[in-house]
Amino acid sequence: MTTAPTVDVPALLADLTLEEKASLCSGADFWNTKAVERAGVPAVMLTDGPHGLRKQATAADHVGLSDSVPATCFPPAVALGSSFDAELVERVGRALGAEARAENVAVVLGPGINIKRSPLCGRNFEYLSEDPLVSGVLGAALVRGIQSAGVGACVKHFAANNQETDRARVSAEVDERTLREIYLAGFERVVTEARPWMVMCSYNRVNGTYASQHPWLLTDVLRTEWGFDGAVVSDWGAVSDRVAALRAGLDLQMPATGGHVTDAEIVAAVRYGELDEAVLDRAVGRILTLLARALPAVREGGVFDADAHHALARAAAADCAVLLKNEPVDGTPLLPLDPTATVAVIGEFARTPRYQGAGSSQINPTRLDDAWSAIRGIVGDRAVFAAGFGVDDPSADDEALRAEAVEAARGADVAVLFLGLPAGDESEGFDREHILLPAAQTVLLAAVAEVNPRVVVVLVNGSTVQVAGWDHHAAAILEGWLSGQAGGGAIADLLLGRANPSGRLAETVPLRLQDNPSYLNFPGELGVVHYGEGVFVGYRGYDAREQEVSYAFGHGLSYTTFGYTDLEVAVGGEQNIGEQDVTVSATVTNTGSRAGEEVVQVYVGPPASAVARPVRELKAFTKVALEPGESRRVTFALTRRDLSYFHPRQGRWVFEGGEFGIAVGASSRDLRLSATVTVTAPTSAPPLAEDASLEEWLAHPVGSRLLEERLAAAGPSQLTDPEMRNVVGNFPLARLVTFPGMPLTPAEVEDLRKAAG
Repeated sequence: MTTAPTVDVPALLADLTLEEKASLCSGADFWNTKAVERAGVPAVMLTDGPHGLRKQATAADHVGLSDSVPATCFPPAVALGSSFDAELVERVGRALGAEARAENVAVVLGPGINIKRSPLCGRNFEYLSEDPLVSGVLGAALVRGIQSAGVGACVKHFAANNQETDRARVSAEVDERTLREIYLAGFERVVTEARPWMVMCSYNRVNGTYASQHPWLLTDVLRTEWGFDGAVVSDWGAVSDRVAALRAGLDLQMPATGGHVTDAEIVAAVRYGELDEAVLDRAVGRILTLLARALPAVREGGVFDADAHHALARAAAADCAVLLKNEPVDGTPLLPLDPTATVAVIGEFARTPRYQGAGSSQINPTRLDDAWSAIRGIVGDRAVFAAGFGVDDPSADDEALRAEAVEAARGADVAVLFLGLPAGDESEGFDREHILLPAAQTVLLAAVAEVNPRVVVVLVNGSTVQVAGWDHHAAAILEGWLSGQAGGGAIADLLLGRANPSGRLAETVPLRLQDNPSYLNFPGELGVVHYGEGVFVGYRGYDAREQEVSYAFGHGLSYTTFGYTDLEVAVGGEQNIGEQDVTVSATVTNTGSRAGEEVVQVYVGPPASAVARPVRELKAFTKVALEPGESRRVTFALTRRDLSYFHPRQGRWVFEGGEFGIAVGASSRDLRLSATVTVTAPTSAPPLAEDASLEEWLAHPVGSRLLEERLAAAGPSQLTDPEMRNVVGNFPLARLVTFPGMPLTPAEVEDLRKAAG
């Protein structure tokens, strides 16, 4: 392996002309950065991910699948999120990095870690979870894996990109607490823990300002607070005002613009004093640093083992599938299938797999497995196939195909139906209108169940579908998701017991769409979408309302069983340094007869609070593999941040001491062990605001003492009367003392406020 020469970024920057610097701030074409041959600055290629490489041939300049080089199509993020397996996701990332390196690609445009606010979002198949911890932990793992190959990762889409409707213009109206706790938290974890080389801004506006020209997002939060030292790139076509975007912290605009018009805009802005050249220099310095990071791998290239990557894709798909239901039939759970049983495989998806979503993430796979061939390869002639519905239009009601499927089921020991969403139902660029399966498929299911009660449903979908209304027809339901190029073989492994399901739901399955917390506010109107549910996204909202769901966040069954015992919760650390860790330990035992994996989840419930908080939030998880009878002690360390909420007026995370509920279990609604722990808040308090209310003064550890002393010296008044304090307690004190007969003046209140610190 040769060593690429070191790039002297400061010297290179100093040698560039103004025009050359401006040119580096936009692409040369659809996928490549610009070169400055005179100065020895090369171009590099950025390529779509995030679950496979979508490198297009040199002549290609579009977002379609045509002309993409063959690459391993790993399970999309909708599936990887359900793995709850950071080690697996990092392995997938390493494989992605190796393939990118082999194709001389500098940066893979992924992962996408936006929150699944609504099950209608057309791009949910590219996102990991409705929970920021899952998105952050697994997103960081994918970044680490990709970048271990010397290739950059680009986390996206920053920020509040949670719908496709009007995505290029809509303003996501989100309060800062909700942004910090839900929509930014995953990005914060990825940036601070995995150090991605790039961050991609989103198309949409955030509280009225385009993300591409949002200084608070791109500079104040991303760089100043989180310490991001990489380059910020626009989503393709996301820039509205190039100079404003550059000033806000956006370094690279993609793709190329006709006639390089934005390059000229930058030059003119500098020359006319509208843009400080130092701002341009910072952006170009970041782009040159990106080139310096990427050049060794780009120049050296590499090779990868396509067969090994296909095998990894198959293992990953099996690890991601979620066994939603597995009821006994004749006293025995229907899955795994009896290896001697005759099996009717029904549904065109089994023969013609739908394995990825539509839009910019489409991969040209190196090979493609289908479930029907994989099942038949194991079962042989004991398996028969019936299409049930057409592949061109899985929604069409075809009586002949349905009749054929019913006859196949009638003569089999078990019927396995592959049901799911047509490709046209979910894609980048538009949102879904409902979460129902096509009616023709549910009618088919009912007809099959009428002649054979031993029914298994395998779901093929990139977004949550409603199961209420048809799930009673199936004894077992396996959520297979869009599972990548090797998903067919993985599904066969799971159905026939060669693999044990170990996926868990990274998003709630509601009884109906109307139950979703965002329902009344999605996708907005007149160019604005209000995030009116606040922090109560996904399971946080369902659990707070004690609302019945079909399957809870974190749910997933196995072919074995697990027991939880011996919960211990201990508080450590020094409260004065503000980092009281809470250590949570429990023993997990495989109580069944076969090896399996359990996802151990830790949820925290807050004490009485000054703000509305979810009844429980996922704060830690791990996946453990156990042999039959094996036990393992698992330990988690929760920090003060895990127990805090974000206070927008104070601009910081606030920890309120008190009794926290700690629960360990298998889903947000399957909590096996619980305890209460008292954690003491730090003695210091934030400064009182100028408009602090009487209640806030009385709750402040220093301000309350100073105020009470001053009021006691002045004698009885309305401010010392308990009944009046209840009436006017929410009035700002500085305004309250302007009323007649008050014992303080506004100036005295201000003096007390300053003295309170």
